[in-house]
Amino acid sequence: MIVTVEAGAASALMRGHPWVFREAIRGTRGKGKTGDAVRVLGPKNELIGWGLYDRDSPIAVRMYGWDRAKPQELVASGAEPPHPKAVEESLVRLVKAAIARRSGLFDSSKTTAYRLCNGEGDRIPGLVIDRYGAVAVARTDGDAMGTWIDKLAPSIARLLSADGISSLLARVEAEANERKVRSLSGEMPADTLDVLEHGMTFEVDIARGQKTGAFLDQRDNRRHVRELAKGRRRVLNLFSYAGGFSVAAALGGATEVTSVDAATRAHGTAQRSFKKNGLSLEGHQFVSADAFVFLENAAKRKDRYDLVISDPPSFAPNERSKRGALAAYARLHRACAALLADGALLCASSCSSHVGMEEFLGTLDDTALGRSDLTVLESFGAPADHPTLACFPEGRYLKFVVMG
Repeated sequence: MIVTVEAGAASALMRGHPWVFREAIRGTRGKGKTGDAVRVLGPKNELIGWGLYDRDSPIAVRMYGWDRAKPQELVASGAEPPHPKAVEESLVRLVKAAIARRSGLFDSSKTTAYRLCNGEGDRIPGLVIDRYGAVAVARTDGDAMGTWIDKLAPSIARLLSADGISSLLARVEAEANERKVRSLSGEMPADTLDVLEHGMTFEVDIARGQKTGAFLDQRDNRRHVRELAKGRRRVLNLFSYAGGFSVAAALGGATEVTSVDAATRAHGTAQRSFKKNGLSLEGHQFVSADAFVFLENAAKRKDRYDLVISDPPSFAPNERSKRGALAAYARLHRACAALLADGALLCASSCSSHVGMEEFLGTLDDTALGRSDLTVLESFGAPADHPTLACFPEGRYLKFVVMG
């Protein structure tokens, strides 16, 4: 199958953008099914490269290779799509390159959980592989890569085994509280594993946790919260999930950490992580509640905290929801700011890719917060094991802002 795209899309692809949106396609030659390798042409019949076709997704093609062949060379070759074996070999090479990028990033005596392959950021769209000690968990985005994961698994497993990873799992769709992984290679591990993160121990629910088990993109920000918590007695962690920021704050010296999340099950994971770090649960609270309701009640009680951390799930899953998301962030941040004690810090985070950093900062300005005494001290994105492409702003989704 051959896909021809409009001029604007062709320009973006030549700059390295990895997606072909369906509305950017001018025409096709031949028929393709989801997972097929297709060649992508520009409006002047110039060969741009190849990708995998997804028949039902708004992202019709995800790109895996670029080509500077001239139009006449394309005609001479017959423009046949890459052979499946060649596609498999190319995808494995991309995974190998992604793993190599992590070489030397982490001290294995202090950190054993990190991302090995970051999809588009590693030029292999739709494939994420996270490491948890001797276990790796793969997650696919889009049905096209999903058709390839079992074919790629033996080669990926061999690459991982060289670095001490003995089990490769795949994330699957499942009902709530059901196991969300299946084995691709090696033995099925226990449902929960202990990992190290900058010397902190965390329990990770591989079988039923969110994402691949944990939010590894906040690793460096959790370490930073540990540092910020020094000398701060009372800490509030909203949308606490498995308690990563809570554990970090307690290890930093906070004596009262309140963890708020609607998922009661996650509090159990957090409490076990507290204990595994030698932390007593005394003085710490684990509250099962909606964060907005908790904030409203805390304001009525006139509670005050020395450090407030807000790390909600994405408020903007698509572009259409962005306006409402910005309003929700502003409402959330104003409620957080109202609970700050004198000299306190606010850490506000967003994982919404449709909300840029400047837009996010707009939900933290004086009007949004209802006060004019806070400044932006620092701002961070994702860590080095979550690389992005220069031409792919969608990949720069994580925002973590410290105000005081």
